[in-house]
Amino acid sequence: MDSNSVFNDALRLRPAERLQLIEMLTRSLNKPDDNIEKIWAEESEKRYKALAEGKLKTYTVKEIIERYK
Repeated sequence: MDSNSVFNDALRLRPAERLQLIEMLTRSLNKPDDNIEKIWAEESEKRYKALAEGKLKTYTVKEIIERYK
């Protein structure tokens, strides 16, 4: 079975089934690294804590747009 025959078979699926197939194929290409996921989870917790404690300066969208004009 080659990719063209798989593609043609996939075209016979209902749209929702094709979307599900796309998601499954995408996930198979993007297998998360558990260590990286752990590091990002820890970092996001640190950032959230700093924000909640008022230790981070926040900017409005308007301020950001003005800064980069």
